[in-house]
Amino acid sequence: MADFLALRRLMLESQIKPNRVTDTRVHEAIFAVPRERFVPELLKSVAYVDEDISLGGGRYLIEPRVFARMLQEAGIAGHEKVLDVGSGTGYTAAVLGHLAADVVALEAAADLATQARATLAELGLVNVAVVAGDLAKGHAAGQPYNVILIEASVPDVPPALFEQLAEGGRLIAVLRDGPMGVATLFTKAGGIVGRRPLFDAATPILPGFERAPAFVF
Repeated sequence: MADFLALRRLMLESQIKPNRVTDTRVHEAIFAVPRERFVPELLKSVAYVDEDISLGGGRYLIEPRVFARMLQEAGIAGHEKVLDVGSGTGYTAAVLGHLAADVVALEAAADLATQARATLAELGLVNVAVVAGDLAKGHAAGQPYNVILIEASVPDVPPALFEQLAEGGRLIAVLRDGPMGVATLFTKAGGIVGRRPLFDAATPILPGFERAPAFVF
């Protein structure tokens, strides 16, 4: 049987820290969550590899070093509220639960949301709420959010998500419209949203966010 604790420590030391992730709060949050609990049974042995892991239906658990870097760049404080868009089986929401005061895990796929609720409850993460809904519309009932994290790549960020971002809030996502995406940090100040590119990432596109093909005459 795999020694998942040792694999988690190895992931932290060999994948995350070397990728310029120096925030010890991020290290501790990631180490606190058993990643193997959030992947399909047949893939538990590879839960800690530096790859995107398929959850089925075109959904993925994004690779650890990309996720960790996004967390660090988001700069989540312990008193803040976070919206996790496309939380899948709940792994990212679980890690966020160790960083923020409150986390809303938004998921469109009923089977993934059910699994997330069960696993998060088993782990005792009472500050994480899983809600069902259209990912592109966000979850207006819980706004405003200090941080919004999109858990895959998207060609564009829907306006609804910016509207749900608090003043001074941050939204982080991988923008991708080709073979390679760019992790991008958006900040809201004075009602205006600015952006800053961070690093390249080949994170898969989140289903439902694909850009419609342009009409060709």
